[in-house]
Amino acid sequence: MTWALILVAIVGILVGIVIGFFIARKYMMNYLKKNPPINEQMLKMMMTQMGMKPSQKKINQMMNAMNKQMK
Repeated sequence: MTWALILVAIVGILVGIVIGFFIARKYMMNYLKKNPPINEQMLKMMMTQMGMKPSQKKINQMMNAMNKQMK
């Protein structure tokens, strides 16, 4: 009787961890899609601070590369 109770508790905890992981993953993916960590203006500012002259073509290339990496 006690072994069955312990087994049910362990299985319940494992199922909860797995379900929690997938819910947290889905939430973070939606959050990052709505609030990207970097945008064109931030990228332009970073390039200027590094001493590079930011052209729109270069900014678009970097944004596309970052978007591909996120998918």
